[in-house]
Amino acid sequence: MSVSVTTKTAPYARTVRKESGGPGLLIAHGGGGSVESNFGAILDELAATHSVVGVDYPGTGGTPKAQEPLELDELADQLVAAADAEGLERFAVLGYSLGGNVAVRVATRYPERVTALVLTATFARAGNRLKLVGDLWSGLAARGEGELLARLLVSLAFSPAALEGLTPEQLEQVVLETAGSIPSGSGDHVDLIRGADLRAEVARIGVPALVVATTRDPLVPLALQRELADTLPGARYAELPTGHLPFAERPAEWAALVSEFLAR
Repeated sequence: MSVSVTTKTAPYARTVRKESGGPGLLIAHGGGGSVESNFGAILDELAATHSVVGVDYPGTGGTPKAQEPLELDELADQLVAAADAEGLERFAVLGYSLGGNVAVRVATRYPERVTALVLTATFARAGNRLKLVGDLWSGLAARGEGELLARLLVSLAFSPAALEGLTPEQLEQVVLETAGSIPSGSGDHVDLIRGADLRAEVARIGVPALVVATTRDPLVPLALQRELADTLPGARYAELPTGHLPFAERPAEWAALVSEFLAR
């Protein structure tokens, strides 16, 4: 079900799956995505063993676009506020892409409540490549260049093999569908990525953690994903042979990695 929760800013729409009655699991989606688009393919499996709660960031899903620049603290606080509203005192956090930064911030702001972290296709330090991509992404979004932005994102989201496996007609269809689904808050989300450096925070985290690296990811370099795993104390490390969209290319394998780790 989807409901709304209000904290100090505009209401954030949240998705709740508690039918299993299992331990809490918060899910944090990526920039330009939503709970449904990033986790919909694995939500049933996660909900089979956990009470799952996620929120849509401003300008995506059911959450209105923000009137002020977004702050990572606010995204983390909104996610925890949703957990509070659902009666979840303690929880694991699964973060994808930008959501990995949100998950890290939840762990450092609420260390006594977080039981485990799973970070997928993400980074502790954005680096120059992500800064340049973010500049393009934010600029094209601000200018309303939806189709050009879609062409950029499609070229960076899929693994080379998946992208080259498309026929010209299929490729154009994917571009059109992507252009039509870019949320109004996409540029706001990516502004949080440019210049991000959470290495000092990551190094202080003391809960069990799994880093799932997307090894054929043109957007987040594998070196940055490995750096995250090396910086996170005691983190387990796993690899998925996929581009930046594990939910599109390898959903079953991704769900299995997450479920098996959380079951421990």
